[in-house]
Amino acid sequence: MKKNTSLKLVIDIGNTSTKLALFNDKDLMEVLIINECVLRSIQDFVGSKVVTSCIISSVKEINANVLSVSDYYNGVIFSKETLVPINNRYKTIDTLGKDRLAAVVGGHALYPKKDVIIFDAGTCLTIDFLSRDGSYLGGRISPGVTMRYKALHTFTDKLPLVQKENIAPIIGNDTVSSIISGVQQGILVEIKSVISDYRLRKPDTVVIITGGDLFFFEKELKNSIFANPNLVLIGLNEILDFNE
Repeated sequence: MKKNTSLKLVIDIGNTSTKLALFNDKDLMEVLIINECVLRSIQDFVGSKVVTSCIISSVKEINANVLSVSDYYNGVIFSKETLVPINNRYKTIDTLGKDRLAAVVGGHALYPKKDVIIFDAGTCLTIDFLSRDGSYLGGRISPGVTMRYKALHTFTDKLPLVQKENIAPIIGNDTVSSIISGVQQGILVEIKSVISDYRLRKPDTVVIITGGDLFFFEKELKNSIFANPNLVLIGLNEILDFNE
C-alpha cells in the first residue's frame, strides 16, 4: 500500500463477530475479523493510515465509543434513512436487515445489469433477488445450518447436538450421520431448487453466496455460483460512496 493513501473504513458489526475493512476507492485492501467491536481494536486496525471517511453498520445497538469513530472519520451510520444506489422495493424497510441490503448493493456493484440471486449462509440462510434494472425484489429467510442442528437437539428428547461437517452423506447409516445428511443435504437441496427454478425464468441469472458457511456451499455448488466472503463489505463501501 502506498504511503499517505486516503482510505475508507468499513465496519460491519454482526451478531457474533465484526468485520473491519479498508478500501482504496473500490479496491478492498485489508480485512480483519474480531470477536468484539471496541474502539481500541478499530484504532489498532487503522494505525497510522489516513482514513477520510467511514461507514458503520450494525445488527445491534452500537457502543458509544464505537460511534465516536463516525465523528472522527466523517462517517455514515447505516440506517433505514441512508440512501442506497438501488431501487428498494421491500415493503417493510424498517424490518429489512442491514446485512441483507448491503449484500444486495454489493451484488449490484459487482454484476450491474444482471439478474442476481444472493445467498447469505450465516446464522440464517437468507436468499435475496435483484433484477437487472437494479431493483431489489425481496427474498426468503430460513434457518441456517447451525440453527437447524440446534433446533433438532432442542426440540427433541434424544437427538444429539451435532456439529457441521465438511462433507455430508447422501444417506446416513446412524443417528449422527442421518442428522448431518438431513441438515446439510437438506439445505443444499433448498439452494439448488431456488437456483434451478429461477434460472428457468431467467437463464443468465448470476448466483452469489456469502456468509460464514459459504465454503461448504462453494465446494458443493462450485460450477453454478460465485463465492464472495466480503460481499457485505463491498456493498457498504458502495453505500458510503453514494452518500458522500
